[in-house]
Amino acid sequence: MAGNHFDEAGRPRMVDVSAKHKTSRAATAAGRVRMTAETLEHIIGGRAAKGDVIAIAELAGIMAAKQTGTLIPLCHPIGLDSVTVAITPDAFLPGLHVTAEARCTGRTGVEMEAMTAVSVACLTIYDMLKSIDRGMTIEAVELVAKSGGKSGDWTR
Repeated sequence: MAGNHFDEAGRPRMVDVSAKHKTSRAATAAGRVRMTAETLEHIIGGRAAKGDVIAIAELAGIMAAKQTGTLIPLCHPIGLDSVTVAITPDAFLPGLHVTAEARCTGRTGVEMEAMTAVSVACLTIYDMLKSIDRGMTIEAVELVAKSGGKSGDWTR
């Protein structure tokens, strides 16, 4: 049962990827935080009480990607080559769009790292702004694209 997270006795196990070839791999994920227009204005105007929301959330996403193997059961710890997180305001949402890209040269993909980066960046945005807008929603965290590995490229 290669690729399965359970052995023949039904016990959880980390998938053995040692026979796989190392390849260049990348994944992009996205999500958004919807908020009131007034809350977005606090961010854009630099008036958030806890500081630069966008910069801190981008850093939190990068840090989270590096911890994915310790957060997600049976997820392989990966030596990441790069992680980028970009957060952009959207007045029409209103809110913030969050994207993350993770890259590595390895035996398993980086989809979970990209999605973890987006998730934690969104949670950080919520944490930094909850005192002024508890009604914010974190929405549509999703894999946008992945490349590399046996299964090849995929785009939403």
